[in-house]
Amino acid sequence: MPAGPPRPGAARRAIRGGIAGNYVDQFDIFLPVVALAPASADLFGSDALGANAGLVFVATLLGRPLGAALFGPLADRIGRTSTTRVALAGVALTTLLIALVPGHEVLGAGTLAIVVALRFLGGIFIGGEYTAAIPLAMEWSAPHRRGLLSGTVMSMSPLANATISALVLLMLSVLDPASYSAWGWRLPFVAGAALAGAMLWYYRRGGVADSLAWTGTAKRPRPLRDVLLGTHRRALGQVLLMMTGLWLLTNMSVPTLTAALQSDGGLDARTVPFAMMCGTAVSAGTMLALGHVSTSAGRRRTLVGAGVLATVVAPVAYAGVFATSAVPATVLLVVALQVVAVSGYGPVGAYLAERFPTAVRSSGYGVGYSLSIVLPALYPYYLPPLQSVLGEQTAVAALLCLGGALLATGARLGPRTDAYAVLP
Repeated sequence: MPAGPPRPGAARRAIRGGIAGNYVDQFDIFLPVVALAPASADLFGSDALGANAGLVFVATLLGRPLGAALFGPLADRIGRTSTTRVALAGVALTTLLIALVPGHEVLGAGTLAIVVALRFLGGIFIGGEYTAAIPLAMEWSAPHRRGLLSGTVMSMSPLANATISALVLLMLSVLDPASYSAWGWRLPFVAGAALAGAMLWYYRRGGVADSLAWTGTAKRPRPLRDVLLGTHRRALGQVLLMMTGLWLLTNMSVPTLTAALQSDGGLDARTVPFAMMCGTAVSAGTMLALGHVSTSAGRRRTLVGAGVLATVVAPVAYAGVFATSAVPATVLLVVALQVVAVSGYGPVGAYLAERFPTAVRSSGYGVGYSLSIVLPALYPYYLPPLQSVLGEQTAVAALLCLGGALLATGARLGPRTDAYAVLP
């Protein structure tokens, strides 16, 4: 607990930190999906390219629940700001180390093993960062602005993805394939490490303080146990169901779509990141808007509507991407898919903060947001068998439909939270 009251402007600094910190997190999360794809054959070997790329992405996702379980209770007991600083230092270090990994010609299969291990460790620290920083920002936010803040924070994910796509597209335009595979892919990882380092400096300079809600709340000795087994376990179960649907939609519409466009979409190496850049950039705006709308329309109603829309539209949009050979039509369909599949994240930051009280908020937020990643993250193992039965595109469309249904059902099972209430 701080010795005195927070300095003037503490709320503004915490909110800015939550927004920018989530941008850095999402930049590092999606970095391998786009940046490593053009260099994957030289980096990991030419065998099982899709499976290797999936392993790198899945390693990050699986590390995040562990990070939430480790850092969430720390944030609830010792403070959100100090926990955020430790997590950011870990993100910066693990991302920088990936940029220094020798290629396949030096280590063979060892390159893939090292990258997967570093991505797993990075996922732990990433899970810890948003577990502390986003609840802190929500606690400092005025109730009537919480939905807008949630949409802004969550829109950092597609915005970061669009940034990566634009960066890779630029590099592929100025570098030949051999140069990109040899060293060009390393530059985005250096940039990711630098961004995390900059956020660490921001939190360490002393301008971000723990919220009055946290400093004025009696601390629970075992907040994670309270969430998993105690009075908040039903809230956690409902959140896990809803978030599992959102993560399934994300995995099918981002990494799965990217890999499919590169192998079956008839697009060249430059057009794929351009299409994903357009989709993620547009979805950032719709995500922000949906978060803001949820304050007046209600979080539950907004999330249910997003789930129903994804159930109906996302499978059709995905099938349409591979039913046309015209590049403009493909890009438009990618945009449509991104919008309906991921815009539901808009109210999530506020919704999860409102579902758990201050004493266990980081634990509940982190576990609810991150543990739900696990089953969707295992798609490299259950998607191929499903595709062998239903067909490549039909299987993905079916999982998109399932993801939307889980989102709508999970949200419907939750209560109507008071969007204008001060966080308890």
